Amino acid sequence: MSTITGTPVSLTEGAINELRRLMNEEGFDQSQFLRVGVKGGGCSGMTYVLGFDQPTDEDEHFEIEGIRCVMNKSHQLYLYGMEIDWQGGLNSRGFTFTNPNASKTCGCGTSFAV
Repeated sequence: MSTITGTPVSLTEGAINELRRLMNEEGFDQSQFLRVGVKGGGCSGMTYVLGFDQPTDEDEHFEIEGIRCVMNKSHQLYLYGMEIDWQGGLNSRGFTFTNPNASKTCGCGTSFAV
């Protein structure tokens, strides 16, 4: 297990509140960590991954406001400095990603290119 001292990504207060709400839901598996990552696909080449998962040997561990997080070591290149927010409005609801490393993003806001 490898632990990084700074956090590669940041969470806004809105994102922290929504994640804590999800983690307090009945039946939530408390052994899971918040996984932040990327995968190939999407209209701009890569898609963000955000969900609860078990850590692997390939992960860096970090914590934000008591929320245990993991990220595949190879994903830091794409995500370092990214901010994750939660939009709770009627027109736009869900997590949003502001990534300073993205050279191009798409209209859906979940896909990007580097």
